Amino acid sequence: MPSQFKLGLIINPWAGIGGALALKGSDGAAIRQQALQMGAIPQANNRMRQALEVIQPLCKQIKIITAAGDMGADLATQMGFDVQVIYTPPHTQTEAIDSESAASTMLAESIDLLLFAGGDGTARNICNVVGERIPVLGVPAGCKIHSGVYGVTPRASGRVVEKLVKGELVSLNNADVKDIDENQFRLGNVIAKQYGEMRVPAELQYVQATKMGGRESDELVLADIAAFLIEDMQDELYIMGSGSTVAAVMEELGIENTLLGVDLVKHRRLLKSDLSATELLGLIEGQDCRLVITPIGGQGHILGRGNQQLNPAVIRAVDKANIRIIATKTKLQELNGRPLLVDTGDRALNQQLCGLMPVITGYRDQVLYPVASPGND
Repeated sequence: MPSQFKLGLIINPWAGIGGALALKGSDGAAIRQQALQMGAIPQANNRMRQALEVIQPLCKQIKIITAAGDMGADLATQMGFDVQVIYTPPHTQTEAIDSESAASTMLAESIDLLLFAGGDGTARNICNVVGERIPVLGVPAGCKIHSGVYGVTPRASGRVVEKLVKGELVSLNNADVKDIDENQFRLGNVIAKQYGEMRVPAELQYVQATKMGGRESDELVLADIAAFLIEDMQDELYIMGSGSTVAAVMEELGIENTLLGVDLVKHRRLLKSDLSATELLGLIEGQDCRLVITPIGGQGHILGRGNQQLNPAVIRAVDKANIRIIATKTKLQELNGRPLLVDTGDRALNQQLCGLMPVITGYRDQVLYPVASPGND
């Protein structure tokens, strides 16, 4: 009988808990407590579940080495995997040190791959311990995902693990681990820093690129996009997503913009700024509403990265036909033919959003561009 594939498994239970509430991060006990008081529901275990569902049919070939409770053991056991617990966190509310301690313990277990769920902070924790010593792969569950060690969706991460378990050839590449200063992030400043590299099984359609920095330099094109979008604005509500391209539209309107948040506009005037998912849904339900979003440069994500306020309920309330994607052709060309990506956390909704969608690229200038959710097929 062939030996079992030894899969290290770490879940940061608090990853992404502040995203839908517009808290712009989950680092620190104070933010987590604030999120819980506001009614946030931890989602990291659900994100990991989506990844593990892909390999669940192969569970007899896999031994999961993990931490106790909601850091991995509860979920893996519930899903029928052979589980070995090698670390128990000392406190109910886990901290960064628990991710690091679990990863450190796993190094002695000769695991084949370390699969972890979290955001850039969790990637930093894992990198601090394992560096380039063992292959790793992230399941995206955080508010901010600038690092290149994550699958483009949870199920995409599962697809990569599936290939490894089946013994298929998968390239192994070094990928950047990046993180930003959350305090500066909440002030509207993106200050990203590289903290190291980790070795990642690289299937290009499943593993995301590192987020590209920099501001779009072709201001004339941005002005054209803004003019076309504004010309079309009537009496509807407009949800204005995050990012510098959307910020250019807000600037053209003469409205103060939440660069890293979500604002609501009506009659070309600011109605509410920096809204949470719950606040958004309460304001738009039953209303005629449009959603304006732009891809993350270099990655192509339009939903599920940095805009968790746009949760499945909000997106369904808007409807796919009312989504306005804006991007310069330069930004699309930087994707080198890769599709725009959606990772809403809702598999059925991801599938509904896939296919060709119009992208506004200039004044009365649109292109049809593919939208995909790799791993959700």
